[in-house]
Amino acid sequence: MNAITKGISPFYPGQPVPVELFVGRQKEIEKISRAVKQVEHGKPQALFLTGEYGIGKSSLAGFMRSYAEKENHLFGIHVFLGGATTIEDVAIKTVEAVLKTPAYEPTLMGKVRNALSKYIGKQELFGVQINFEALKADSPNISHGYLPFLRELLERLKDEGIKGIMLVLDEINGISSNPTFAHFIKGLVDENALSPHPLPLMLMLCGVEERRREMIQHHQPVERIFDIVEINPMANAEMKDFFSKAFRSQNIKINKNALEQLCHYSAGFPKIMHIVGDATFWIDQDGIIDDDDALKGIILAAEDIGRKFVDQQVLRALRSKDYHSIMEKMGKSPFDLSFQKTDIEKGLSYPEKKKFNNFLQRLKKLKVLRSGDIHGEYVFNSRLVRLYILLNAIKKDTPH
Repeated sequence: MNAITKGISPFYPGQPVPVELFVGRQKEIEKISRAVKQVEHGKPQALFLTGEYGIGKSSLAGFMRSYAEKENHLFGIHVFLGGATTIEDVAIKTVEAVLKTPAYEPTLMGKVRNALSKYIGKQELFGVQINFEALKADSPNISHGYLPFLRELLERLKDEGIKGIMLVLDEINGISSNPTFAHFIKGLVDENALSPHPLPLMLMLCGVEERRREMIQHHQPVERIFDIVEINPMANAEMKDFFSKAFRSQNIKINKNALEQLCHYSAGFPKIMHIVGDATFWIDQDGIIDDDDALKGIILAAEDIGRKFVDQQVLRALRSKDYHSIMEKMGKSPFDLSFQKTDIEKGLSYPEKKKFNNFLQRLKKLKVLRSGDIHGEYVFNSRLVRLYILLNAIKKDTPH
């Protein structure tokens, strides 16, 4: 099989997984489904979907939005708040998401677009063009009347059988640093709860735990409004199922050892699984993923992870000549995210031991590491950096 003749890669590095390709996460799905069912019956719910960067929060939120639409008659709005810094930005991005997020029923979108016609510019073949001038002018009113905006939207859709709204606020890294956002979210939940007829609203925020803590620091009562759904790394069986189905969808087989390698070095992280899987997919030339294909895919993935997700300042520190050998030995050490300084030191040479403390302090300043709860313990703040060090060590050991 020549790579040129291949079909579409079944992997989606750098973007949420399409609903039809979503696998695993049964425990999390069941917990969110219970909350969605409550909303269908008229009771508002608020969830915070959390987990490390790259764990698949956006993919799970997108899957549950689609699920809630089809199974529970909710209208789903998935708002990506990347770049938003003010509540007016939140309002603008919400309206944009309402107009551009495709609903499973075309008639719903017709009604939505009629209701928000003043914010629609020229009609396009594959969607709508937003009239941002009109939207920006109205954004203060929409932000101050956010709940009434959602309520009016639902009223227009009730005769289509819609029973509530699922609102996902995703990519909150920027906006969560604005203290006003925490007050806005708490106000939205409280205003709805205290109204005579609460809006059946499934509110879901997606972010790492630090973002939730940041909101709580800005406004302590935020701590009480969310049920937490934590996403953990995928189990080995779920990873095997994912890789097997993905390759099989393109009539590609994968041998047992290659499958084990891809699972081991992906470490249960969907983002890494897609990067590793995509690299391996394009390397394969005969329709069978063997050990060599898997290893080459892992090596390419290490480079890709370094470019995309490990800050350039961190890369410079890790790649400095003095720290190369320390990094390689750390990469081969069997630990997850935390390690004891003394355990790593055992494998270092005398010159490396002299430089090791500076190495650790440098990574702490770069926010790569933090001190653990036990004396001499260090913890990686990002699993992606830990995986990069691990994959880079594999790359160094592989003959070219």
